[in-house]
Amino acid sequence: MRTRTVLVVGGCLLMAYAVVGAATDADLTPGGVLFFLAAVLVGHDVVWMAAVLAVGAALTRVPLRHRPKVRIAAITAAAVVVVGLPLALGFGRSADNASALPLSYGRNLVAVLLGIAGTTLLACVLPTRPGRAAAQDRKKSARPSGRGPVPPGR
Repeated sequence: MRTRTVLVVGGCLLMAYAVVGAATDADLTPGGVLFFLAAVLVGHDVVWMAAVLAVGAALTRVPLRHRPKVRIAAITAAAVVVVGLPLALGFGRSADNASALPLSYGRNLVAVLLGIAGTTLLACVLPTRPGRAAAQDRKKSARPSGRGPVPPGR
């Protein structure tokens, strides 16, 4: 509880520092700041959260023993897309400078995503160690010895 309090107070102090810094800036345009904040809110809550919820709903169809591997692959793919998509779309590319962003980023992004998918498929298809699949399919409430449910706190 003490750590959480320290983190909340630290976060509030950082936000207050940012607001004071922005408010004392001579070049501040409140309309631009409000537009930026609204765009971030819409981008996060409408686009990103809808995508996360859709992927989460789709992951419920994955068999339980493969779900952690597929979840890790989905998180990795999301991180790669967030980092690589601006390069693949060409943001920041100067038309008169051929050496700026010279690679085929779109093709390479697809190749990395296919590599993630292939590795995940391989990890799901390869056999696991004996007894591991049975332990994952077993209910968490049942003891291995079969003597009843596990008491709370274990």
